[in-house]
Amino acid sequence: MTNLPRYDELPVRAGLPQGSSWGLWGDDDELGTINLLTPDRVQRGLQAARRGAVFSLNWALEEPNPPFYGRGALGHRIDRPLDHILDDVLDNFFTQASSQWDALCHVGHPEHGFYNGRADGDFTGEPGTKNGIEHWARRGIVGRGVLLDIARHWANTGRELDGGDHVEFTVADLEEVREAQGVTFETGDILVLRTGWMSWYRTASAEVRKDLAEDSLARLKTPGITGGEDMVEWLWNQHFSAVAADNPAIEAWPHKLAVDQYIHFRLLPLLGMPMGEMWFVDELAEDCANDGVYEFLLTSAPLNILGGVGSPPNALAIK
Repeated sequence: MTNLPRYDELPVRAGLPQGSSWGLWGDDDELGTINLLTPDRVQRGLQAARRGAVFSLNWALEEPNPPFYGRGALGHRIDRPLDHILDDVLDNFFTQASSQWDALCHVGHPEHGFYNGRADGDFTGEPGTKNGIEHWARRGIVGRGVLLDIARHWANTGRELDGGDHVEFTVADLEEVREAQGVTFETGDILVLRTGWMSWYRTASAEVRKDLAEDSLARLKTPGITGGEDMVEWLWNQHFSAVAADNPAIEAWPHKLAVDQYIHFRLLPLLGMPMGEMWFVDELAEDCANDGVYEFLLTSAPLNILGGVGSPPNALAIK
């Protein structure tokens, strides 16, 4: 598809929710904006891998430690079923406790439900289940990644940014970083944001970490993008295939949970745009700052879980 509608041209036909991409790739579609990663755009991503430098964008499965939002800690033991043979056994594995993708069945719109008109009853984890992570896993996510290093840009321009505080980045802020880095967006790009939260958390004391985990909803504060309609419109009009960040929710936390201020209610269920959270991007960002190149090949292989609500991204950036 070459003539993608702008945000103010959505929906593609009458009777569908305002601001939704439902039906754009067919009424049975379960990929969302991953459809934008066509063979030509995969080739464009391959062209961005020039040096062969590889950066893992995956935080340790055991982080954050302790986990947020009431999720349990990962249990790992090594079994020895036979002499000289070892097996891993994972217990209490929350697929969205660390670096993650949110699948299209993770969050629904309070009025319109889930992407392409699915409802709660469509998500069973059994054959016939809808909008699960397995669709992205079977296809694979490969394309051109683009980093906006907001935290470094603010530091370079003399603005104080506390990674442990609630700071909202606007569309104007993102555009300022894009221009300063000399980045040009292309259709199908996977946008990666560095807010500075993970850099802050990785140096936080055990006492601070414990306090945040005990009541994440009330105590956790992070920088992140705003959740307003202008941000949703900007993300769609760039025609990103996905967006990810180094913080727990992409948005600044705590959220404004009103429908028109909570970006999860628009990106996942209405636009079908994958959201990646708590990605480890510090080493990639350092390299980008050193060579001035903020584009790269990005590959991601989510877990192939039938009806999965989320998954570690298993993401690599290759420059």
